[in-house]
Parts: sequence; structure tokens; C-alpha cells
Amino acid sequence: MHGEFTDGRIVIVGASLAGLRAAEALRANGFTGSLTVVGDEPHPPYDRPPLSKQVLLGIAPADSTGLPMRQDPKAEWLLGVRATGLDPLARRVLLDGGESLPYDRVLIATGTRARPWPNPAEAALDGVFTLRTREDAAGLAERLDAGPERVLVIGGGFTGSEIASACRERGLAVTVTERGPAPLVGALGGTLSKLAAVMQRNHGVDLRTGATVTRLLGDGHFTGAELSDGSRVDADVCVVALGAIRNVEWLAESGLAAGPRGLACDAGCRAFTMYGIVTDDVFVAGDVSRFPHPLFGYQLLSLEHWGNAVTQAEVAAHNMVSPGPLRRPHLSLPTFWSTQFGLNIKSVGVPTYSDHVVIAQGSLEARRLAMVYGYRGRVTAAVTVDMAKVLEYYQHLIETAAPFPPPAGAADRALAAEIPIPSDVPDPSVLSHGPTVALTGHLPDRRLTVV
Repeated sequence: MHGEFTDGRIVIVGASLAGLRAAEALRANGFTGSLTVVGDEPHPPYDRPPLSKQVLLGIAPADSTGLPMRQDPKAEWLLGVRATGLDPLARRVLLDGGESLPYDRVLIATGTRARPWPNPAEAALDGVFTLRTREDAAGLAERLDAGPERVLVIGGGFTGSEIASACRERGLAVTVTERGPAPLVGALGGTLSKLAAVMQRNHGVDLRTGATVTRLLGDGHFTGAELSDGSRVDADVCVVALGAIRNVEWLAESGLAAGPRGLACDAGCRAFTMYGIVTDDVFVAGDVSRFPHPLFGYQLLSLEHWGNAVTQAEVAAHNMVSPGPLRRPHLSLPTFWSTQFGLNIKSVGVPTYSDHVVIAQGSLEARRLAMVYGYRGRVTAAVTVDMAKVLEYYQHLIETAAPFPPPAGAADRALAAEIPIPSDVPDPSVLSHGPTVALTGHLPDRRLTVV
């Protein structure tokens, strides 16, 4: 068909989950040209969720988390090579060492990296870890195998909470510090975060909320930390779980709308320039992207979700080789899951895009429930705790903009729901951990001057 792009040169920057699935989808959509994948890590794409679960528990080694290929994309893999810039006029990806790759279309899937401890000297202490890469997980698992006296986890988001859960399952003493009022509050709001706090404490976690770590202690080896409330935690392992940083610095001179919240794009995964002009040869997918969604006020969403990386990569690949009328939008709902302290937590939609919540099924006391989130009278999200089978019902309510509070309908739902209460979603600036879903609005990341 006229307008199809089936030959030429495509470069994917990011040998990630999104990069791999995009490469496979490009071939599945008929692309027969040159395909190159650039990745700064020396490994082929691997799965990151097991790193904070099975790997830390000692169930699986870190090098066993490689992602299977659905089909061989017949790509040239440049692994252990860092992209340093993008020249959109010359259509070239600049590489470390001064080399460059020409492209006709490029997909940016550089993802995120762990936010380090802000004091470099303290971060360099032996026993201080972050968790993002295979090497991070292998090193931390080895240290946990050695049986430390206590593990300090800084940050009560999903990663920090899963690390704490793995430590307790191993029988290790663990302290979690969180500047906000409760763990997971940035992702789930005030009501469910109270359950998370209770579960952590019931499993023996020394949970310190409303406090920050002001200093890491040690002379070569980490020995403990001082907190903002004047207390001290003695520990021999520290895991910094302060959220993620989008890998966009290499795009600083590209003229694209790249900033701390990611690279902005339209619903078809086409990147914006810094002046809001959509490009037609630069696409973006995965954790590094910011994209609008009509169900959430067309606000730009930044997601750190496995499922989003896959679906967005497939949409981007389709649109890279398709003519305009056949391009499709990325409209799938955000979903995520976590297993911690014996609970299975699953979510659909954007819980932070809410003003009220209601427990539609189960109860906090039973540790088994479905909580539905609403914004201005319609359903925007649902989170289940050990009740995952009902999530599909609430997903349909979100997709159809059903009224909030929701009507009865799920198989095991009581006829009368509780009265909605405020969702109590805090400002991210008061949290130690970064939000799993960030509503980044329409504002640019920096002031622009048109010359």
C-alpha cells in the first residue's frame, strides 16, 4: 500500500523489553530493511520484575532472567554501546567513541535507571546498593546470602517494599524509612497504604514513616544511618529505593521534548519537539515516554509498567511502518502487579487520577478487597488485594467511563458498597519513593524562548 515503510534503516536505542518487542513487531509488520538495536548494557534484553522477587529470594540467579524472543528480529545488536546524542537533521544516532548510525526512523526506548543516593561518597560505601540491573540484583542477593544483621531500605515504594518483603522471607531484620505517611501511598493513596503499613509491621518490619535518612555512616563499609527525627539505625546493608531517573540526558541537544519526566509523544508514539511539534521519524516507547490518554484528561502519563512497555512498543512499531490513515493510538490501560508480605496486589487504571475511593468488595480487615477509584464522578482505577479475578470487571468500567461509585455487578460483590471517601493521594514531593504512575500534565519541563 502507498505510504508503507517496509525498507530502509531503523535504529532502536535501548536493548530493553520495549526495544526487543518493538524489533519483533517491526518484522511482524513487514519491515524488511536494516534494523539495529543499541544497548548500553552488555547483556541481551532481560526481565526486571524478577530481580526484586525471585533473585533476591535466591530462587533464581540474576543471569537467568533473559527475555525469550517471540521471533528472531534479525537485528544487529550493539550491546555495551552507549548512545550520546541524536541529530534529527542529519538523521544520525551518535555513539560513545565518536561513531554514529544513520537512520530513516528511530525508536527511543532507553527506559530508566535507579536514582542513586545523592551523596556520592556515602553512596560508594561498601554495602550500599540500588536495584535496577542484573549486576545490582546479583550483588545484593550475594550480600543477603551472607546473613547481614540488619538491612536498611530507603524508600517505601513498590521496589522498596518488595525488597523488604524478600528480606523478611529470608528471616533478615529490616528497617524501611519513608518520608511520606505510609509505604505505597504515592501509588495507592491513603486508605490502601494503611493496609500496607500494617502488613509490613505485622511481618516484623521496623517501619519508620514521616522521616528521612539524612546521612549514611561508615568508614569504607556501611554501618548505619542517621534519620531526620534524630534517631539512628545500625545496619550493614543499605538499599536505596528512591525511584527512577528517565534516561534522556543524551537527548539534551536534540531539540526534542525530553526532560526529567521523560520524552513527550503523541498517542501514536511520535516524539514531540521542545516546541510541541510532532515528528514523523522519531518514535518513543516504554518507561522513558510521556504520552496522553483520553481516559485521564489527556494528561501526559509516565509509567514504569511491564505491560505498558510491551503494548506501547507494539503500537510504535506498527506506526513506524504504516501510512498515516492506518496508524493506531496507544490506548491500553496501565496495569501493574506486586507480591509482597503474602499479598498479591494488582491494579488497572491510574489510582493517582482520583478524588475518591470506595471499597467495592471485601474489607481491609479481611486483607482481601477490591478498591475502586473515581474522579469527578466516574471510575478511573481499581486495585485488588488477593482478589485479582474481579479486576477485569472494573477494567470494563474504566474503559466505558462508568459512573462512580460503581454499581453492583461483579460476581461476589455485596449489593451495598461503602460510602466513598477521599482518595488521599499525596503530592509526590512529600514522598521518598517515586510514583509508579506520574500525571505530568501539559506543562513543559523548562521555560522556552522562541528566537
